[in-house]
Amino acid sequence: MSYADVAASGPKQTAEEYHPRPPANKLCTHPHPSISIPLALPQVEHTDDSVHSLVDVDSPHISSVPSDFDTQSVKTDTQAERIELENEAREKAREAAAAASSAKEKAKAKAERGSDKARKNADNPVVAANVATAVVLGSVLGVGAYRKYVRNELTWKVVGAWAGVVGLFGVADYYVSNYFFQKYPPKK
Repeated sequence: MSYADVAASGPKQTAEEYHPRPPANKLCTHPHPSISIPLALPQVEHTDDSVHSLVDVDSPHISSVPSDFDTQSVKTDTQAERIELENEAREKAREAAAAASSAKEKAKAKAERGSDKARKNADNPVVAANVATAVVLGSVLGVGAYRKYVRNELTWKVVGAWAGVVGLFGVADYYVSNYFFQKYPPKK
């Protein structure tokens, strides 16, 4: 139900309520004699006597700033905290960069030692046999897996079984290589 419906269902306005009659001296004439219109609405008088200062300068809630406030580099506590946090973050970033650089140098040195060791032991028959075995084994397993995949016979059971075979072969190769490294020691 709308507001208009509720208002229409209530009591009707009287003629006095519909056309209020203000005092006779404040009326203007209207062409229709039963309608009287007030000339002006009453207004609040403004005087300067009632105006008082609302700010108490002696109050502790008012804080003043130094005259060189605009030239200060840090103007608020929040800004000071933000600058401190930014400086800490920069310091942590510098430390992380230094640690990363150090780790990179260590890895590079280790790789150089490893490549130098590989160059020195390239003529060692045990190293050559291990490299050749790894290449042949990887090729045979790759081709076999591809053939099983094409025939749709490659299952997780097959992959698990061959992973076990490779693990056993790795353990056997470790012990055999250690035995032959005693006869043909690697160069350091």
